[in-house]
Amino acid sequence: MKRKQFFLIPLTMLAIVALVFNACKKDDEPKDLTLETLVAGAIDLNAAVSPTNVPLEPTILATFSTAIDPNTAASNIQLISNYDNADIPLNISLSVDGKTITIVPTETLGTGTLFELKFHSGLKSTEDKFLAEVSRTFTTEGTFAPAGTIAHWSFEDNANDVAGSYNPAANGVVDITYVASRNAAAGKAANFNGTTSIIEIPNGDQLMNTNDFTLSFWAKAQESGRGHFIIGLAAFFGFQFELNAEFLSFKMPLQLDFGDGTSGTAGDLVFNGDGKTKDNDGWRGTIFSKENTDLPGVLRDKWFHITYVFNSSLKTRSFFLNGELAKRDDFNLWLNDEGEPWPETGVVGLKYAGTEPETYPELAFGFIQSRAGTLWANEPWGGYQFPDANHFKGQLDDVRIYHKVLSEAEILLMYNSEKP
Repeated sequence: MKRKQFFLIPLTMLAIVALVFNACKKDDEPKDLTLETLVAGAIDLNAAVSPTNVPLEPTILATFSTAIDPNTAASNIQLISNYDNADIPLNISLSVDGKTITIVPTETLGTGTLFELKFHSGLKSTEDKFLAEVSRTFTTEGTFAPAGTIAHWSFEDNANDVAGSYNPAANGVVDITYVASRNAAAGKAANFNGTTSIIEIPNGDQLMNTNDFTLSFWAKAQESGRGHFIIGLAAFFGFQFELNAEFLSFKMPLQLDFGDGTSGTAGDLVFNGDGKTKDNDGWRGTIFSKENTDLPGVLRDKWFHITYVFNSSLKTRSFFLNGELAKRDDFNLWLNDEGEPWPETGVVGLKYAGTEPETYPELAFGFIQSRAGTLWANEPWGGYQFPDANHFKGQLDDVRIYHKVLSEAEILLMYNSEKP
């Protein structure tokens, strides 16, 4: 018995030593780097279903299994907007223990937009363990609209600018009611009575302090027996959108800087559905015009979406109707009969040209200019005080202004996201 015990004791000791050694060895091995949680406030971005209600200015927290090498964080985290594959600039910081990364977009994200957040395989821990690439998607709240809005009037029971500071003055909202818009997601719209309704926005001239410009809005015009001045900033000394009384056309003059100290509208951009371009008896500067033989069927007492785009680099102006290109002019083709360039060929951007008291730098919804201006004040169609002037009768919603060129893809996405 004693002899057997002699061998048993050393074997037991060896087993204990081996167990301790292996345990210590396992504890000393670096942990694999994995993403444990990913949240934007209370919203789980790491869930099985991609969330669709992420705020436009999110603070995203990504927590990992172990501390991150800070030198690899910024270069291996990427936020991409899905529709145009554009990189969104980010501010990235690490927590004290290095396990949590805070990710904040440096610009307000576009509404209703799908984004992809990528953690690339170059991200590594302080123990030199590399991440297996991780990708998660989310959609921002609301309907689709590109980022970078300068002003946005959504008319949710008020006329305030929800994107910036272009709010009406205390006495700048007259006889406006707020009614159901084109669909439930759109909420409310501003209703104009066709005789006295107007909304006036101070500092409207600053909305033209740009080279590139996009105006987008929804409207529903009712039969009134006269034309509709839907939007106006000092009439053609700024810009105006006007709908024909019979719903046969619409137009928008926009005051342009010709780059030589002069400015003008280069004539109104008019769409009437005739399909005429420089190649079939149309104006020599018109390169596209969509034929539409039933504009009243599109515009009368129906919600329609208008987008106007001025592109300073291409020197073009364009109308989009319900998400589709309707008309485009090219100022490079503004030549006289001898082939000599007119001043319009030098256009570089927008320029507000109004002067007081004739016009004031106040953007008006529902009329061609603000009430203070004396321009056409005595004309039965142009004086605000005349009930039978071309006051807008109908609803207006989601007026947006950008100091950039929206692409055709963005305009179509916006229309499809918001249409009735």
